[in-house]
Amino acid sequence: MEPKKYGLNELREMFLKFFETKGHLRLPSFSLIPQNDASLLLINSGMAPMKPFFTGEQEPPCHRVTTCQKCIRTGDIENIGHTARHGTYFEMLGNFSFGDYFKKEAIHWAWEFLTSPEWVGLDPERLYPSVFAGNETTPADDEAFRIWHEEIGIPAERIFKFGKEDNFWEHGSGPCGPCSEIYYDRGERWGCGKPGCTVGCDCDRYIEVWNVVFSQFNNDGENHYTELKQKNIDTGMGLERLACVCQDVASLFDVDTVMNITNKVSEITHAHYGETAAKDVSLRVITDHIRSATFMICDGVLPSNEGRGYVLRRLLRRAARHGKLLGVNEPFLYEVCDTVIHENEGHYPELRERQDYITKVIRTEEENFARTIDGGLKIFNDMLSGHKEKGEKVFSGADAFKLYDTYGFPIDLTIEMVQEQGMTVDQEGFKVLMEEQKVRARKAREALGDLGWAGVEFGKDVPETQFVGYDHTSIDDAKVVALVVENEQAEELMPGVEAIVVLDKTPFYAEMGGQVADHGVITMGDAQFQVTDVQKNKGGKYMHTGKLTGGVIKLGDTVSASIDVKRRKAIMRAHSATHLLDKALRTVLGDHVQQAGSLVEEDRLRFDFTHFSAMTAEELSQVSAMVNEAVLEGYDVHTDVLPIEEAKKKGAIALFGEKYGDTVRVVDMGEGYSVEFCGGTHLDNTAKVGVFHIESEFSVASGVRRIEATTGAQSLKIMNQNQQKLFEAAAVLKAKPSELREKAEQTIAELRELRHMVEKFKAKEAAGETERFLMGGHTVGDLKVLTATLPNADAAKLRQMGDMLRDKQPNVVAVLSAVNDGKITFQVVCGKEAVAKGIKAGDIIKNVTAICGGKGGGKPDSAMGGGFDVLKLDDALAKVDDLVAEKLGL
Repeated sequence: MEPKKYGLNELREMFLKFFETKGHLRLPSFSLIPQNDASLLLINSGMAPMKPFFTGEQEPPCHRVTTCQKCIRTGDIENIGHTARHGTYFEMLGNFSFGDYFKKEAIHWAWEFLTSPEWVGLDPERLYPSVFAGNETTPADDEAFRIWHEEIGIPAERIFKFGKEDNFWEHGSGPCGPCSEIYYDRGERWGCGKPGCTVGCDCDRYIEVWNVVFSQFNNDGENHYTELKQKNIDTGMGLERLACVCQDVASLFDVDTVMNITNKVSEITHAHYGETAAKDVSLRVITDHIRSATFMICDGVLPSNEGRGYVLRRLLRRAARHGKLLGVNEPFLYEVCDTVIHENEGHYPELRERQDYITKVIRTEEENFARTIDGGLKIFNDMLSGHKEKGEKVFSGADAFKLYDTYGFPIDLTIEMVQEQGMTVDQEGFKVLMEEQKVRARKAREALGDLGWAGVEFGKDVPETQFVGYDHTSIDDAKVVALVVENEQAEELMPGVEAIVVLDKTPFYAEMGGQVADHGVITMGDAQFQVTDVQKNKGGKYMHTGKLTGGVIKLGDTVSASIDVKRRKAIMRAHSATHLLDKALRTVLGDHVQQAGSLVEEDRLRFDFTHFSAMTAEELSQVSAMVNEAVLEGYDVHTDVLPIEEAKKKGAIALFGEKYGDTVRVVDMGEGYSVEFCGGTHLDNTAKVGVFHIESEFSVASGVRRIEATTGAQSLKIMNQNQQKLFEAAAVLKAKPSELREKAEQTIAELRELRHMVEKFKAKEAAGETERFLMGGHTVGDLKVLTATLPNADAAKLRQMGDMLRDKQPNVVAVLSAVNDGKITFQVVCGKEAVAKGIKAGDIIKNVTAICGGKGGGKPDSAMGGGFDVLKLDDALAKVDDLVAEKLGL
């Protein structure tokens, strides 16, 4: 019985509906970017996003869950395209139990879904389960065997027992357990033909379509297994693999939705499956990688040189290069996006919503890579030729490093291209050079010195500092709990020595979250400590750095602490403006914008954010207008400390990658206009920001842009300076400020006309000089030979004169020279008739420059070079006649 020909999208929906009928909560796919899991770059399995549910760290929304999870795996990226099995993007169907049902239900439901005519309807006679055989540390899974044999009715000889490698899931210490797989027999035509071919063979006949993990043990890390109190079910089934079975096709690349993407690639590249093995590889690489890239970008990954951004960059660049191998030298991957989205938007509508953004990111990366690869390919080919000429089979690590370090050529691309030539790369040599570069960079950083106080250790007697600066700018009852001089704790401070004062409570904001520290004074009687910096250590102590200008401060003293209020207000203006800027950037550019760092100073801010290209003048204008509009609206600013889940429900934006506690401080501007997690100090109304002014926007890293802007008094200062410059420019041009543009355009037009007249005069003068030179020439054979030294001429003038001589006199051989700052410049030209007689400018330039201790080169009709021995100039020019005569055989 042949399986029903279900499409991939049908199978996905069928699976999720089936488990909904079994009381499971359907959850949407989690993002490919792991949340609060530093162990993964990208989600690579159905259970990965739900680790907290399995470990019991977090209560699941339901104890029965079903999902279709987007996954990326790049461990076998070199095999992508070369085999029909490997792919980087896939979807994992899963049903999960968190302490609810266990083996009996999981096995029965798996069998029902796969074999029931109401669902997939596979032939039961072609399905073979496997169970864990057991070993010296872990018992065999007799329970699963019994369920398959006695309850499902599978004959014992059709139930396969495999070892730990195949049928036991664990990852170091922690929850683990045996698993049971279900294999489907695709028939003899997919087999290897070897005697004894059966389940477990490496051929394509018996394909695993289901894997259910029975999470029942805890591994202490030393292979000691104990039963878990909460037993879980983790089922994984590759959607593309099930589609292969149902559609009876060779591989995931032949599945309906994937093949439609390949068809689009073929339409663009004019390459089709089956033409050559090389073309098949390229088509598979492009198809697989553009699927992965589209989903990764949709979930917020941007191309970069590290982490998941590098994975994306590598996929896009590898796909782009295979496009070049198929003869496509223009950006084209972005054109395939629409097909990827069309095939998947039914289940992932966010793809269509973010299509413009996805397309822009891919096209920008393609264009950037085109510049990189075009510049590096010639260098690579030269290096490759050098190795081949020497009969070498190993491409040196030094060359690979030079391609990477100097020309931006990715090492993985170098490895792949070298392998295509039947060679290997000395990767160890490359790694050594990379490590040496890191050491040099580390030493350079160390040379800057340690500007902190990391060496100071405070005992448990020193309490955590209480920050009261949100509500107070000064306090009179702070207690000195620690003093530090030269990294050593002290009993008292003396005037003139830089030191640290730690208080039990303080109004001073310590530098955090991009906001600079408060300045101010700590006083007691006639003693005054000028605070110039405040840092918070890991123990929660606020370290006030500064100098005592008079008097004495002792450990245990009660002091007054007052911040510079004017400075604090200027900082708050800038900080509140960053929140408004973040809101404006998300509105104008898109939700992909994420804060990537900031610096908030007195009426000045720096804001880094993720974005794939430079902002246009129009976009910058829109952002600036939106921020200033929010300022003019005068939104009230409220701050609350809320449980983190409540803050998220309120829509508060968190800084990606930051760790937050159970409660967070939320800053709300305009009752929902801008809501963000933030521990900094802020205004109570946006109107107090004053004028917001963007000074610059530029790139600081791949996929990261930076805006520098001013607020309040600093913006007014810049505006006044600009206005003054406007008045000064108007005075110079003798115009009113309102007439400045017209006057400037008029002046530019006049200058352009004057330059045109000067160029005409120079050309006329050069033509006259050319005639004089020709009259001064002499005949050698049938050729007109002339040499001359031009006073006050540069290389451009020599080239111009030479071109005129060559074009005017076909039989001319001219050597022109000029001396500037002790260096000689030569220009040699040969007319058509001279070249035809074997006289080449390149040969002459090499000879005359060598006499003057220099060198040169060029084409047969024109060459340029230089020399340094001015005393030999006459000898060099005198040699020209002999060189011409020798070539003519005179």
